[in-house]
Amino acid sequence: MSKPPPIIAELGRPETPDETAARKAASSKAYRSSQTFRNLIAALLVTVAIVAVIIFAVPRGEPVEAAPLDVASIAEGVESTMESPVLVPELGDFWRANAAELQGGATVVWEVTLAPKADTERGFIKVAQAFDADSSWAPQVLNGTAPTDTVNIGGLEWDVFTPSSSDANANVSYAIGTQAGDDYILLYGSRSADSTAELAESLIPQIRTISEAS
Repeated sequence: MSKPPPIIAELGRPETPDETAARKAASSKAYRSSQTFRNLIAALLVTVAIVAVIIFAVPRGEPVEAAPLDVASIAEGVESTMESPVLVPELGDFWRANAAELQGGATVVWEVTLAPKADTERGFIKVAQAFDADSSWAPQVLNGTAPTDTVNIGGLEWDVFTPSSSDANANVSYAIGTQAGDDYILLYGSRSADSTAELAESLIPQIRTISEAS
């Protein structure tokens, strides 16, 4: 003898086949929805975990400081090429060299760009040695600026150049130059006259050597 269908409390009677099918369909839909939501949450948690591993696994050290430019080594190659001594500024604790190169053209120039090491100091000075040149070469570099005065530094007479506008002269606001045998030495940049003169003073022995070698 078959068992009579159970009475559903909400209905007060047994379910009809259609009501049973509808109830099961609704239950299945609710289950699938809950599973989709759970899967989404699980995927998000996995993603967050992977990102966290990447972030904490990557080394967080300070950037490696670039090796200082070996001006002396570069200068040796230039001396060999030009068969002549060249200036090698002493950097000491104040200066760092940002560039050092032999520039070709109508006048060949050995140039070293210096800037202060300290963050509290500003400006730059370019030390240029123009081979087989004289003071007439300097205005070509200084946008036509001619010398306006002379100054004695280390027993040598230096031409003084004061560009009227640093903006029109690649931020160059002051320059001094002197003859060294067949070459012309020019120090130009945005540092003060005193700072430029101090650098010039340190180059005097080398300038004399260049003069004697000519």
